[in-house]
Amino acid sequence: MEHPSTPGLHSSILDARPGPDRPGIVFCHGLFGQGKNWTTIGRQFAQDYRVALVDMPDHGRSPWTDELSYPAMAALLAADLESSGRRWTVVGHSMGGKIAMVLALTRPELVEQLVVVDIAPVDYGGRGEFLQYADAMRAIDLAALESRQSADDQLRAAVPDSTVRGFLLQNLRRGDRSGGPGWHWQMNLELLGDHLGVLSGFPDLDAAPYPGPTLWVAGADSDYIRQEHAGRMRQLFPRVRTVTIKNAGHWVHSEQPEIFVDVLRRFLAGAPVTPR
Repeated sequence: MEHPSTPGLHSSILDARPGPDRPGIVFCHGLFGQGKNWTTIGRQFAQDYRVALVDMPDHGRSPWTDELSYPAMAALLAADLESSGRRWTVVGHSMGGKIAMVLALTRPELVEQLVVVDIAPVDYGGRGEFLQYADAMRAIDLAALESRQSADDQLRAAVPDSTVRGFLLQNLRRGDRSGGPGWHWQMNLELLGDHLGVLSGFPDLDAAPYPGPTLWVAGADSDYIRQEHAGRMRQLFPRVRTVTIKNAGHWVHSEQPEIFVDVLRRFLAGAPVTPR
C-alpha cells in the first residue's frame, strides 16, 4: 500500500501491514534520481517493514533549497525521520549513500543500521560523467523543446546509453514551474550542476564514529569503491561489513536486484554476508 508523504521532503510510504511498532527502512537515491527509483526493491520489504522512498532535497518532488551540502541534506532528512518517532535502517546509493553516512554520523540516534551502496566517504575529485550529464541537460532549450523524444535526441551524443538517458529524462516534466505549457526540469538542475564538486566530496565532520551495524555494498565492475577507501570507512564505521556483487557496476541494485535484495535481507537478519 502506498501512502502520501508528510510535509517536508517528499516520500512514498510502502507498508503492506501498517502498525506503529513496525521497523522502518528509508531508501536514499543518488544524484539526478528520485525516491521512486527504489520502488521495486522497496516492495520486497513492505511486508515486514515500513518502507520510505524519499526524494532527496532539490530532487523529485522535494523542495528546492539555496544551500547544497551533505550536512544540510542530512539535516532535512533527519527532520523527516525524527517526526516518525522510530529508528530507521538507512539505505543510500551514491549521493544518497553520502547523505546516509552523514546522517548516521551526526544523528546516530535515528539510525538503527546503515547500508551504503557503491560509494565511499571520500572526495572523488569530480566525476566526469555526471558533469557531462548536467551540461547536456542544461544545454537543452526548454522554451523551444517540442517533445520528450526531441530531448532524448539532443542528449544522445553526450549520453549514448539509452538507459541512462531514460534515467535522466524522468526529471523532465511537461508544464513549466509557473503552470505554463512549456517544459521544466523537476530537479533543481542549476543548483546541482553548479555544485557537483561539493557532491563529489565528503565533509570533514566533528563527529564520533557511527557505532551501529554497517553494510558496504560494492559493484564488482564499479570503480567507486577501492581498496584504499577501506581504512577511512572502518575509521568512521567500525562495525562495517563489506560485500561485492559480481556483474554489477555503480547501479548495483538496478543491475542485480535479486542478489541485492538477498544481501540486504541477510544483513537485516544479522546473518553472514558474503561476496555474491
